[in-house]
Amino acid sequence: MQQTLMQTDFHFTGQQDVYRGKVREVYTLANDVLVMIATDRISAFDVVMPKGIPSKGQILNQIATKMMAETEDLVPNWLMATPHPNVAIGKACEPFKVEMVIRAYMAGHAAREYKAGKRMLCGVPMPEGLKENDRFPEPIITPATKAEQGEHDEDISREDILARGIVSEEDYVVLEKYTRALFVRGTELAAKRGLLLVDTKYEFGKTADGEIVLIDEIHTPDSSRYFYADGYEERQAKGEAQKQLSKEFVRQWLISNGFQGLEGQSVPEMSEEYVESVSQRYIELYEAITGSSFQKGRVQETLAADIATAVEQWIQSQ
Repeated sequence: MQQTLMQTDFHFTGQQDVYRGKVREVYTLANDVLVMIATDRISAFDVVMPKGIPSKGQILNQIATKMMAETEDLVPNWLMATPHPNVAIGKACEPFKVEMVIRAYMAGHAAREYKAGKRMLCGVPMPEGLKENDRFPEPIITPATKAEQGEHDEDISREDILARGIVSEEDYVVLEKYTRALFVRGTELAAKRGLLLVDTKYEFGKTADGEIVLIDEIHTPDSSRYFYADGYEERQAKGEAQKQLSKEFVRQWLISNGFQGLEGQSVPEMSEEYVESVSQRYIELYEAITGSSFQKGRVQETLAADIATAVEQWIQSQ
């Protein structure tokens, strides 16, 4: 069993604070600089699994930073440097307390809600007569509140976001504009790889000088769902499951083992064989999404030391 990076305890030069999220750990340095470490933790249904996934942190960070580079002409982002495959360094921002979810197909959460008889999602109507994984007439934005640690994200409508003052109308118009622009670019990038970008979420923040920027991950298998374009229509016509690239396979495994993050449910045991299979799926996701062969970083035993060295070298170079 490969070792995994489950948590860190760094003390960087100029460090002022540290925040530990579900899968990332964020260190605040002087001059409003953030160091984001992508661990190998994996979460589903807003619950962190007890075992990590080898190479997952590196994979997600490398996809996210690559996608930020490929969209920075459309939307400004927080990223300043990536001195290590598990590390992203950027500008501190005040995050908006909503996730901008956009869906082109009725899949995942939308499909579960539709199956339960709902025809409205986050104040947006869903047409009658759709089958799971059908394409919507046009992409829909279905925001979610950004939960505090240990709580669940919740669906919310545009109207409620504005009525509750979570985001000003002026800023929300920008978030919608950026979300649609990023999704168009993400769809184009996916098509080049023979993929369909099914749905995704974007998170934004505001810098100290008032600029709205893209933060967190973008177009990764944890924040997005992809289908293989080849055979999509045939599978839909036959009512077959779509071949997809996302974390949904982990969610489905948990559901089949009686876990959906509900009160009283216990996380099923993940065998070493299953953990390794998930790691291999993440590598497959990386190679399909980026079109590049995955190159594993340094051996896991020295991973934390390598990260510390890379970040310190970057700090000293500034």
